[in-house]
Amino acid sequence: MRADGREGRVRVLLIGAGGVGSAFARIAARRGSFEEVVVADYDLARAERVAQSAGDGFRAVSVDATNETELQELIRHTKCDAVLNAVDPRFVMPIFRAALAGGVTYLDMAMSLSRPDPVAPYERTGVMLGDEQFALAATFEERGLLALLGIGVEPGLSDVFARYAADHLFETIEEVGVRDGANLVIDGYDFAPTFSIWTTIEECLNPPVIWERDRGWFTTEPFSEPEEFVFPAGIGAVTCVNVEHEEVCLVPRWLDVERVTFKYGLSEDFIDVLKVIRRLGLDSTERVTVGSVKVAPRDVVAACLPDPAELGDLMHGVTCAGTWVKGTTAGGSPREVYLFHAVDNEWSMAEYHAQAVVWQTAVNPVLALELLASGTWSGVGLLGPEALPSTPFLDLLSESGAPWHLEERTPS
Repeated sequence: MRADGREGRVRVLLIGAGGVGSAFARIAARRGSFEEVVVADYDLARAERVAQSAGDGFRAVSVDATNETELQELIRHTKCDAVLNAVDPRFVMPIFRAALAGGVTYLDMAMSLSRPDPVAPYERTGVMLGDEQFALAATFEERGLLALLGIGVEPGLSDVFARYAADHLFETIEEVGVRDGANLVIDGYDFAPTFSIWTTIEECLNPPVIWERDRGWFTTEPFSEPEEFVFPAGIGAVTCVNVEHEEVCLVPRWLDVERVTFKYGLSEDFIDVLKVIRRLGLDSTERVTVGSVKVAPRDVVAACLPDPAELGDLMHGVTCAGTWVKGTTAGGSPREVYLFHAVDNEWSMAEYHAQAVVWQTAVNPVLALELLASGTWSGVGLLGPEALPSTPFLDLLSESGAPWHLEERTPS
């Protein structure tokens, strides 16, 4: 990362002042890692609130994340060293291309959107998550630039866990299975996603992708292959189902594994609501005319639900993100482990006034930027977190106030 000789202290352009963006700012302010963070959002007042809450070294600007020319001008004007994309996946490509044009490091926490195969959506992939970005990988490499893709918690920390397991715990890996579960309760709401409903609909209703060495990438039906997974941190057994997610598209590019899956812990009620949204066409992003106004049904659903960033005071419980790995040791013995990161909402609210899910997502790009600024992490082209050394990252995470853990499981 370009730091212009400033002893590893860099300027960051944070695009997005929502839940994750605001949590990033609070964490970065506490750590004092960066020379300056410019908080950019289409809503200048929201960006100003985030910058003011973070304090010195933070300032706010407005930006239209769909406008590449405006984004390029902002990158030039701020003289930033890195762009962190903290908005939903609809805006990945304009920001990604603007970072390339501006000659700066790019990071995101969700990759470019997929498009299902039009003929056999539940059998074979169409355009996969990240495909549009990887089409520009050679250009990033030719220009000596780095794009670090998927450096939130999932994807992100889950990929770091996979790399750690491959380097330190296993000789051969049969399966890398990301498993996410929680026992979070939100007072006063029967249905209130703890993350962007726009992204939740996209992930949960698209065909999930699975990777196997002999088949490559293929798809299945949403919510397929339910399994009971026992989560630590007092959460217990949760039914997990297949969901489309970036790890499946990233891990096989760098790690030698037989199979990669991603499963969320989702309740039957949650799944039923999402199915109704699909049946009614409310998941559509195509605008329809309502009176004299054109509006996307999915945006209406989002507008009717509470802002996940504002639910922290009403939330109780723990969220757990982790990577279950099955394989053999150097001696040939079977082994199964679950590497995980659990965050109690009471703790994250008390320490950072950020609800657990967004805090857990936001801490990871803070640490990644620190490692890039120091030169501990480096590279050119497009990289996933599993392409970089895992131990330095996990060491920093252990100092964050919510350390990671490794749990041995009985091999099945």
